[in-house]
Amino acid sequence: MLCVGSGAAACTAAVAAVDGGARVMLVEKMPMLGGTTGKSGGVTWIPNHFILRKEGIEDKKEDCLRYLARYAYPQVYDGDSKTLGLTEANYKLLEAFYDNGSVAIDRLQELEACKFKEFRLFHVDHPAPDYADHLPENKVPTRRPLEPAVGSGSSGGGASLAAQLAAWLEKKQVPILKETRVTRLVLDKGRVIGVEAESGGKTIRIRAKRGVVFGTGGFSHNVDLVERHQVALYGACAMPGSTGDFIEIAQEAGARMGSLQGAWRSQVLFEEALANRMLGLCTFVLPGDSMVVVNKYGNRVVNEKRCYNDRTMVHFTYDPTREEYPNQLLFMLFDERSLDAFGGDFPYPLDKRESPYLVEGQDWDSLFKALGERLETLRAKSGGVALAPEFTANTKAAIGRYNGYAKKGEDPEFNRGLHLYDREWHLLFSAWREGTKQPKNPHPNITMHPLADKGPYYAFILAAGALDTNGGPVINENAQVLARGDQPIPGLYGAGNCISSPSRSAYYGAGGTIGLAVTFGFIAGRNAAKETPA
Repeated sequence: MLCVGSGAAACTAAVAAVDGGARVMLVEKMPMLGGTTGKSGGVTWIPNHFILRKEGIEDKKEDCLRYLARYAYPQVYDGDSKTLGLTEANYKLLEAFYDNGSVAIDRLQELEACKFKEFRLFHVDHPAPDYADHLPENKVPTRRPLEPAVGSGSSGGGASLAAQLAAWLEKKQVPILKETRVTRLVLDKGRVIGVEAESGGKTIRIRAKRGVVFGTGGFSHNVDLVERHQVALYGACAMPGSTGDFIEIAQEAGARMGSLQGAWRSQVLFEEALANRMLGLCTFVLPGDSMVVVNKYGNRVVNEKRCYNDRTMVHFTYDPTREEYPNQLLFMLFDERSLDAFGGDFPYPLDKRESPYLVEGQDWDSLFKALGERLETLRAKSGGVALAPEFTANTKAAIGRYNGYAKKGEDPEFNRGLHLYDREWHLLFSAWREGTKQPKNPHPNITMHPLADKGPYYAFILAAGALDTNGGPVINENAQVLARGDQPIPGLYGAGNCISSPSRSAYYGAGGTIGLAVTFGFIAGRNAAKETPA
């Protein structure tokens, strides 16, 4: 059996297949192992996992499935329906996630392929709330995220997860080929029996008697696919190998494509993404308390503390009267307090001279003038986005309203700070800079502080980006890639960002991407190991 990729999906599939008695090989097109998993925090969102069970916290299947379905399919969700309003196929995917996620974690630990612990917000040692902890369907709104017990933290956890899985495979003498790029599938009478690949300047063939599992990346760094299928995706923090190879490979084998419009989204600094779309970081939870975000008309349009995936969706609001995306670019406005108190919490620099993307003004008028001038230099890349004539008046009015909200502790426009998610993740992403002289926030809502009456003031230009895309071939609950008519392509499996996400674009909580990758990688490897050898 062959596993393609070396992140959480592919490596978990390989471990599961070896555990099932199969002979396995793993190939990775990049010079190093780990994929985008290796760059991540390694957090893994899993329902009903071993810690919850041990502590007697009931994460009931029927309740959890309601949360999964409500978040992923709000437009069809029906809590009284047998399939919660979903098609049977989509319901079975969510059911497979619940049924197999905790099993996968348990088995990885039993095999000593990777040990896990509860992920906690490390600055404050608090449980991590889900990204929609406030939904009434979510009966266990905290504590589902796990992380590697060794090498965890704000960074390095993903590298630890990937390295532990790879080390286990190496210990089991699984051949691992790096710099080996799969280019096509080899089929015999409709069954996948191997691949062709480029390795060392040569074309090689690898036989896979029990099948092939693709656990590769999305296509966030394939500009052609991005331009065809995404409204806007200016940059991503996925590894460079995320070029969507599996899409064309699977299509040639007759695979049915799901939506290619989905992604695990995050805002990015527009100018940084223009300089290089392969980003080190995205702007996940926007830091600071004396900070607001407005559009080119000077209007607040989103809760600035919502999770990155959901917050980024506001960029795609379409105005059918003006025939435009009014939120195509957004402007993060803040004062000296936030820059000083939270300097070093990306995108705030420790020293403002370090950031070429920071726009500065001694008062609001001079900041807005500088921002307009900066946008003028970017016209060719932004579709001509410019500040509207009413921007200054509207923005000052929006800031005035916000300052009043901050003093009262309530945001009637966007409920900033109302829910547990906003407050807890604010603590993580708005860590106080050592040496700051700014006072702690004395107001009722820790996510909100009035902007200063006097400058200087600052701005960043935000745009839609992503961790990676999550669209591709459709799989079933057995992680089998489907052909037209929803028939499985014998011997072909998929998991991770290279497939059409089982959760669509719902990001259930920290580690939502890796949780799905581990679970469906496990399902794929286990089922492929049971295949009758070709």
